[in-house]
Amino acid sequence: MNLYKTTALVTAFTIFEHALGFVYRIILSRTLGPEGLGVYQVALTVFAVFLTISSSGLPITLSRTISKHRARGYLAGENKATTAAIMLSAAVSGAITLILFLLRTPFSCIFSDPRSADVFYIVLPGLTFTSVYAMIRGSFWGNKRFFAYSLIELIEEIIMILVGVALLVFTAGTIADVNKAGVAVLISYLCSFTIASLYFWSKGGRLRSPKGEIMPLLRSSLPVTAMRTLSSLAGSLISVLFPLRMMAAGMSRAQAMSAYGIIGGMVMPVLMIPNSFISSIALVLVPEMAECYYKKDREKLAALTAKALNAAFLLAGALIPLFLSCGEGVGIFLFRNAESGKLIASSALMLLPMSISLIATSMLNSMGCEKQTLLFFLLGAGALIACVWILPPYLGSGALLVGMAAEYILTAVCSLVLLVKKTGRLRSGSYFLRVLLCASLSSLIGVLLENILMAVLSYIPAHLITMFAVGASELALFRIFHLFYPVAFLKKFLRKKAKRRRLPKAA
Repeated sequence: MNLYKTTALVTAFTIFEHALGFVYRIILSRTLGPEGLGVYQVALTVFAVFLTISSSGLPITLSRTISKHRARGYLAGENKATTAAIMLSAAVSGAITLILFLLRTPFSCIFSDPRSADVFYIVLPGLTFTSVYAMIRGSFWGNKRFFAYSLIELIEEIIMILVGVALLVFTAGTIADVNKAGVAVLISYLCSFTIASLYFWSKGGRLRSPKGEIMPLLRSSLPVTAMRTLSSLAGSLISVLFPLRMMAAGMSRAQAMSAYGIIGGMVMPVLMIPNSFISSIALVLVPEMAECYYKKDREKLAALTAKALNAAFLLAGALIPLFLSCGEGVGIFLFRNAESGKLIASSALMLLPMSISLIATSMLNSMGCEKQTLLFFLLGAGALIACVWILPPYLGSGALLVGMAAEYILTAVCSLVLLVKKTGRLRSGSYFLRVLLCASLSSLIGVLLENILMAVLSYIPAHLITMFAVGASELALFRIFHLFYPVAFLKKFLRKKAKRRRLPKAA
């Protein structure tokens, strides 16, 4: 399967998975309410810190290690490296789980709301299972088994949604709704671990002596783990600090928790839509770029970098006009919350640095630049925390979004500078300028049309017409400025399918 088909397959799975997760987030927002969603979000944010410590840096390092072994013809190293990763992750996650249960009473004090502590300890038993699952998934990644990788991720999401909806809608009792959502997360972790383990063994995966693999994996994964752990810690710090700073600015505890729930549970899932595409692109490109890097094929490395950046530019350029013109309507329609819609619209421009940052960090890590990406993250995290500390009295909830924008801008700029050094030069300058022009024109069309239609039509028809007009203008502008040819792409794809059917089958 070639690079484009693989990317299309993974993207289809990722979009479907994120769409289901998005729908589930809407269900949670309407079932739990902004305050309950904030409680749930805080618990999972803190849990993410320990999941990051036990597993986050190892999967990408394992994937790159397997790619290195394959490039050098050392196929026996695959199971050894996978075993080493599983042992490291299981040891760390098991120790964390035991310590946190022994220290439950003092540790629970870090939560601003005791309900968040309850949800956290419901999910905590799944830490080891999902950490080991992440290592098995990393072996799939390194071996380019993208179908299994994506399918199991989708199954995990489906199980969480089905169990969550069943518990929230069809069960009654003394268990709080937010705790039921936590139970759904735990069950999904157990199921994905079981399915991945069975597939791993069915494909010949075995546990072998990890001799010679543990220390190299540990050394390579530590910078990535440190960066992602600090990212999770920053997220946990923000989940505690932001409500406190909002309370200092005059809000009640319930209002502050609701403000965090709106941003974390409503606004950010919408703004992270490009991540559905970018994560699938990174998933396919990382093993390819790692092989090119170790083979010193700089020309192909530069070409892959340009393709990935162009895709990120195009995604951001396509979504910014829609969010600018229709963001407020999206918040009201999906979450029945006008404030979330206003924040979505005001944060639309964040999509560009965010998309660049996400794809560039993945590419740099595939080239062994974990220490540099860690430094870039620290710069961005410092800007985020400073904004959350200083700006709430002036911007209210917008302080968190301004901080996120500053974080992504710093990370994106630094990452692009390093990519130039690694690949010689970036070939995406012209493409970026054309995307920027198209996005500006489409945004202008959308904002003007939305203002006109809202004066003469009701809410739903006005926004539907605006969205359709913005989408049509984008397709036309993309074609005019030679950015994307959807019709030509579809015809080419269909011709290849027809040609393949006409070829005689091998005996």
